[in-house]
Amino acid sequence: MSDDKNLGDDLKEGFENAADKAKEAASEASDAAKDAAKNIKESWNEVQTSKDNKKVLAGILAIVVGSLGIHKFILGYTQEGVIMLVATLALSIFSFGLLSWLVGVFAIVEGIIYLTKSDSEFYDTYQANKRPWL
Repeated sequence: MSDDKNLGDDLKEGFENAADKAKEAASEASDAAKDAAKNIKESWNEVQTSKDNKKVLAGILAIVVGSLGIHKFILGYTQEGVIMLVATLALSIFSFGLLSWLVGVFAIVEGIIYLTKSDSEFYDTYQANKRPWL
């Protein structure tokens, strides 16, 4: 019987130690997650407020996959990007894909306009002054 009692005490002590270590690990994981979230938020804010010129990226995306509106999202125009995406999907559904190219043509024109502007003109027009269309 004393062996069973010692075994029970040992198991109880082992479970308590494991629970304590699990709490410590959870606390450390929580702290690490908070730090990671803070770093990600700071990085995202830095990207959003960055004064880097996004002309080439936006122009190429507009030409290659413009009908999806990705170039609008890159420039920070979420509403306009969603409009382009929804327009492409709606035209695809209602015309069985025959009219979805219209949004793509519009995006190609935008991409060409983006790429033909000077860097400072592009930045002033689309990033600083937030002109969403053409």
